[in-house]
Order: sequence, then structure tokens, then C-alpha cells
Amino acid sequence: MVDSGELTSSDSQPQEHHLRLAVPASLEKFDNRFTEWAWGLLKLDFTGIAFAAFFFCWSLTPSLLPRDWLFQGLIGGINSAIGYGVGTAIGWAVERYLLSGRRWWPLPEPVPSAIKVFVPVASIVAAIIMLVYAAGWQREIAALTDAEGTTTSGYIRTLGLSLFIGGLLISIWRVLHDLVKLIARQLMRRFHWSRSVANGVGVLVVTVLFFMLVDGVLVRGIYAATNSIFSLQNSTTRDGVVEPQDPMKSGSPESAAPWDTLGFEGRNFVSRGLDAQELEAATGKPAMDPIRVYAGLESAEDPEERMDLVIKELERTGAFQRKVLVVIPTTGTGWVNPTAAQAIELVHGGDTALVASQYSYLPSWISFLADQEKAQAAGRLLIERVHERWLQEPEATRPKFMVYGESLGVMAGAGAFDTLQAARDTADGILWVGPPNATQLWRSIEKRRDPGTPEVAPVYADGLAGVRFADRSEDIPTDGMTWPQPRVLFVQHPSDPVVWWSPDLMFNRPEWLKEVPGFDRSPSMKWFPVVTFWQVSADLGNAAGVPDGHGHNYGTSVLDAWISVAQPEGWTAAETERVRSALVVAVKSEGPEK
Repeated sequence: MVDSGELTSSDSQPQEHHLRLAVPASLEKFDNRFTEWAWGLLKLDFTGIAFAAFFFCWSLTPSLLPRDWLFQGLIGGINSAIGYGVGTAIGWAVERYLLSGRRWWPLPEPVPSAIKVFVPVASIVAAIIMLVYAAGWQREIAALTDAEGTTTSGYIRTLGLSLFIGGLLISIWRVLHDLVKLIARQLMRRFHWSRSVANGVGVLVVTVLFFMLVDGVLVRGIYAATNSIFSLQNSTTRDGVVEPQDPMKSGSPESAAPWDTLGFEGRNFVSRGLDAQELEAATGKPAMDPIRVYAGLESAEDPEERMDLVIKELERTGAFQRKVLVVIPTTGTGWVNPTAAQAIELVHGGDTALVASQYSYLPSWISFLADQEKAQAAGRLLIERVHERWLQEPEATRPKFMVYGESLGVMAGAGAFDTLQAARDTADGILWVGPPNATQLWRSIEKRRDPGTPEVAPVYADGLAGVRFADRSEDIPTDGMTWPQPRVLFVQHPSDPVVWWSPDLMFNRPEWLKEVPGFDRSPSMKWFPVVTFWQVSADLGNAAGVPDGHGHNYGTSVLDAWISVAQPEGWTAAETERVRSALVVAVKSEGPEK
């Protein structure tokens, strides 16, 4: 017989051991499942890999502006993820509807194993070869835009960044897909729904949750965060910018718009510019101290009160007794191009009044994506209120009423006019530089251009309807006899992504990519579905990062354009070049804008 003590001793040890391992075993099981799921996120479909490589190589083809390896890595990763999705969908459809049930399918070993090796290796080799060609294309575009070219070895870094971004996007998609399956399983278990119905409901639930997250949390959260960040910047002042003492400027001690309410860009605008003495030295002609009127977001409680303040400032400074009154709808942050402002004052010897108003804390690209209607409403209100007050002056003595806008300022200004005729009935001249593609008035004129004329440099009504287009200084029209007044001039570079970016690029080849390329667009640029959209989207990030005269950087071409629109009496080509030299010196002496 066995002693009871032995039974207790021998039985108790295994029981203790079993209890000690019970919890770790369950954790280990969970850990194994999680590890298997996590690795599953990295497991790739080989048809998807082939298409991802194909889309990546597509993304390396040239676009409007030179792209460094960081921009190209971003665009390559996005396109690779899209290509992967397309490839897996095609692979699934082919296998289910064409290969399923065939005697020879699936393929016997070692063919599948060979494919698993060949596809990734061939994809990487093809990507590297394409990167070598892409570096050459980037150098070609850099030469066209007077920018610095890249090196082939440096451009190879694109591949690593694209792999990371593409892998991240694919993993996010798989997480969403797994969430759909989880919801479907719960619905089938609890409510005994069929798989197809449960999957459909799962897709719907995840889609709704995703868009609620993106639109309701991420977009609104990012919008609120950026608004807060840029509102803080709005309270700062650029180095070297000081409160003006000239009573002809808002923010001065005599002004009804206090200096500390004008915002970052407003303070920069009113503090810049040449006084009468400096203008005389630059032009060799008598000059006056120019007027600059500005209202910031904090200058008044609401848009209507800001306009009341603007009118009060115009009256205080005597703006309606000047030779030229220029209304300048601004970009998102209230920015006014200092080169354009200085050019106008130089041409007219300071006998000018420039007026602008801030409507947002946000930079143009955020305002464009999130608040186009606000920009258009602000531009309409500014132009209408100033024009109403201008009409009260005697017709014989009131100044010319002109409008200038650049970038988002074009969309803001064009929002004041439903038609071209309405614009010409309101203003004595309008200059719009770098118009965003979504500007409705610009689009309507482009669509109705004369047959046979290119979208990049259209002709409307044989040039006799008062509106014209130019893509560089030498092409700005000077034939005053055949161009009726009031004049409306659009200046747009062939390489400016702000002008040519549109959601339509996703699936439609635009006219400007069917035409002979403009002077600074690469003839190697072609249109590809989806890919070109993301390429030009990436170009937006570097739109103003190229030398003057290219992209969204219009430099001193605004001088030639303004002279063409305003037609100052007795003006000569020699005076243009003298003013240009003075303009370059003046802008450089004031320091960089950004």
C-alpha cells in the first residue's frame, strides 16, 4: 500500500505546477494569435507586389516641378499602395472567375516558390532602373525651371521611403478589413445572419466609422489645431518689422486700426514699402507717400465691422483722392505679395492707395482645402464695400478702381463677380496672378476659349473682350490699340501646380497635357490615371520653392503685368527696366518674405 503522505506529496506537486502555468499559457495563446495577426499585416500578395512596383515606376515619371527624394518617396508610397490594391483585386477576380476549377490550377511546385522569389526581386530591380531614369528627368525639369538638379545616387533613397509608406498604408487597409470580418462574425453568431449580409453590414459600419473618424475627428481636429497654431503665429511680428509712423498707413499712431490687431501679415504689409523720397530716387519723378490700409481679424469683431473700419481708414488717409485705388483680396493668412505692392507704388509714384483685409489665420493651402467659401465671401465683401464707397466720389476726380489678386487671392477676388462683364463693369482694371484651378470665373473663360487655342495660353473672343492670358513677362500683351479697357489679365505659368491641380486629374486627361508643353513644362510629362493626380498634388508642396518665373513664383513679372493692365500715361520700356531694377533692390533690402 502507498502511504497517504506520499499521495499528498506526489499529487500536490503536479497540481501546483498545472496551476502555475495556467495563466501564462493563456497569455501565450493570446500572444501567438496577436503575433500571427501582426505578421499577417506584412504578408503580401504577389500579384499585388507586381502592380505596386508598376504604379511606383509610373509615379517616377516627370510632372510639373522638380521633386526631391522626400517628395518622391511620399508620392511613390501612396501610388504603390494604390497599385497593390488594384493588383490584389485583379488577382482575386482572375483566380475566382478564370482559374478556379482548372485541372492545372493551382500550379505545382516549384513554380509557386519560384514566383515568390522572382516577383519581389524583379520589382526591386525594375524600381532601381526606373529611379536612374527618373533622376535624369528631374535634372531636365530642374534645367527648365532654373532650379538645382538632383544626383542619381541621392535619388535612390526614394525607394526605401516609398516602401515604408506603402507598407504602412497597406497595413492600415488590412486592419480595416480585419475589423469588417470581426463585425461580420459577431453578427453571424448573435443574429444568425448569412455571411453575405453580415459582411455587407460590416463594410457599412467600418466605412461610416472611418469617415466619422477622418471627417469628424481627424479633419476637424487638425483644422482646430492648425487654426490654434497659426492664430498664435498671427500675434507675432517678423524680425525687423516695426510700427509705421507714417499716418498714411494703418497701424500708425493716427490709425483707427491698432498696430497689434493687424496680425502677422498685416503688420508686415503696412511696415513695408518706400516713402516719397525713396520713390523719387528710384524713378526720377516726383512722388507721394503711398497709402496702405489694412484690417486684421482682431481689428474688429466681425467681417462687416472690419469693412466699416477699412472704409474709415480709406477716408482718414484720403485714399479716394489718390490717382489709383487698388483692392487686394488676400490669401488665407492675409498675405499680400510685397513685390506686387511695391511695383504698383513705383509705377504710380506713390499716388496710390492699397487696401486689404485678413479673413483667416490659416495658410492658403489649408484655406483652399477647408474654407474656399469663406475666402470668396471675404473677397466679395471687401470689393463690394470699397466699390460702394468709391461710387460716392465725383466721377471726374475719383481714382481708378483696380483689383489685384494672387494665388488664393484670385479665388477670393473672383468670388465678387459672377461674369467677366460684371468684373469689367466694376473695375478699371484687374490683374490676377497664379489663379487656382477651382476659380469659377477663370474656369468659365478657359472653357469658352477660342477653338484651337491652348488651355495653357488661351485666347478669348480673339482678344477683343477685354480679358487676356500670359505665361511670362515677354508674352504679356502690350498692344494697347487692340486690347479694350477695362482690362482683365491672368498670368499663369505652365509649370504652376496651383493653376493646373484639380481632382479631375485622377481619372481624366486634361487639355493642357494633350497640348504642346509650355516654355517651362517638360515634354516628358505624360498623364496616367491616379498617378498624375498625386504627382501634381506633391508639386503643390514645392509650388513656390523654385526660382522666379516658374511654378507659383511670379517674381517681377507682376510689374510688366501691372503696367499692361493699368496703362500709365506716357509710360516707356526704359521706365519699366528702371523700375524693375529699383524693385529688385527694394524687395531685397526689406529681407525675405518667408
